[in-house]
Amino acid sequence: MKLKLRNIALVTVIASTLVTAPSCEKVDFGSMNQNPNLTTAPITSALLTNALSAMGNRTWDAGGVVTIAGMYGQYFSETQYTDASRYATQNLNWDGFYNGVLYDLQNIINYNTDPATAPIAAANGSNKNQIAVARILKAYNYWILTDLWGDLPYFGALKGNGLVPYDTQEAIYTDLLKELKEANTGFDAGLGPKGDILFNSDVSSWKRFANSLRALIALRMSKANPTLGRTEFASALADPGGVIASNANNAQLSYPGGNYLNPFYNYYVVTKRDDYGVSKTLLDYMNARGDQRNRVVGTSTVGFPYGLTRDQAVAFGNSNTGFARLMNSSVAQDKSPVPIITASHIFLARAEAAQLGWTTENVATMYANGVTASWEQWGLSTGSALTDYLANADVSLGGGEQAKKIATQQWLAWYPNGLQGWSVWRKTGFPALTLPSGQTQVPRRLSYGSNEPQLNTANFNTASARYNSNSMFARMWWDKP
Repeated sequence: MKLKLRNIALVTVIASTLVTAPSCEKVDFGSMNQNPNLTTAPITSALLTNALSAMGNRTWDAGGVVTIAGMYGQYFSETQYTDASRYATQNLNWDGFYNGVLYDLQNIINYNTDPATAPIAAANGSNKNQIAVARILKAYNYWILTDLWGDLPYFGALKGNGLVPYDTQEAIYTDLLKELKEANTGFDAGLGPKGDILFNSDVSSWKRFANSLRALIALRMSKANPTLGRTEFASALADPGGVIASNANNAQLSYPGGNYLNPFYNYYVVTKRDDYGVSKTLLDYMNARGDQRNRVVGTSTVGFPYGLTRDQAVAFGNSNTGFARLMNSSVAQDKSPVPIITASHIFLARAEAAQLGWTTENVATMYANGVTASWEQWGLSTGSALTDYLANADVSLGGGEQAKKIATQQWLAWYPNGLQGWSVWRKTGFPALTLPSGQTQVPRRLSYGSNEPQLNTANFNTASARYNSNSMFARMWWDKP
């Protein structure tokens, strides 16, 4: 069941065209064709709020595509209906992205660019600042889309065209980096955008977010295009706007309560569903190494075995009623924030980049900073327990296997963002995952949804052929052996 957020604004722009011909007089119809109930001014602040309100669902969406990604990365286990975690094909559509958030963001750009509407839109922040934020958020959402499905409509999308070709992930990644750089230089000294529920209209925070996002995208290219990835990572790190480097600057979506609730609170407390538990894979790893984040990721330290049949899952749940539901109540109250990109993510990315030789930063320092920031993010003590944890043979970089340990800590730090955890595993192969009985491999992408072969047949067929007939086990561009 997906968290439903109320649509904040339905914005309609009315365009009129005067057509004249020889021997015809202009006729003034006055207001007879105007609907007084329609909004004629673009309320871009409402569009931005609507787009931002969906960001929590890009981390966890209560049974949607990101939750399925989290099951593939073995953050979560299904407790009753186990088809997804046993790798039944999931033909899931992306329409909600294109028709919802991306459409809203494109309209913010359009309204602030069109000479007819730009002066009206400027009441909601300078035109340039609104455009810059919308471009950053478009890049963020397209990054999610392409990391779920691979090749998809990008350059020709959001233009009112019905049959849009699928662009390659390589081309999309390259353009996302360009968009983020241009957006970051597109801000001016005017007012920040109104309706900004992520950074409260603070332009400097948006610049840090854009640079951090660019660094993460560049690092994901480390096997597919290390030359471009290295250049872009270094450029993002050196940008005057900086990157997220403390928990005080984390990008996290807060919830006011009422109709807008923390998604985990809404799922377990309000709707009283119980279809997901924290996977045994994750909790066993934490429990065995003294990782006190095991107190936060779930309601207990008892993990739910991954990939069980339905009968097995029901039996385990009945016998182990105290298994860990997602997120401890201390961090899943009605108004608890949901992390989007945090200091821990960026420090661990910097550790990986240094380990690859992309930067001259100290690998061990960046790594320790990343683990520490992750513990602090969840309100955990960073005293002797953290010292002991960092000294553990499976955690300490001093014992070798640096790439494996950095990847594993990235996987831990991204929880509960299932897509990012799954992406870490797809790129690195770490940590080791548990295969359900009867399975020989873990899915590496989502299969294209059922709407595409019907509505965009030729383009779907071309793209599908690049993925072994739309196989969920086919590798995407950056996912190299």
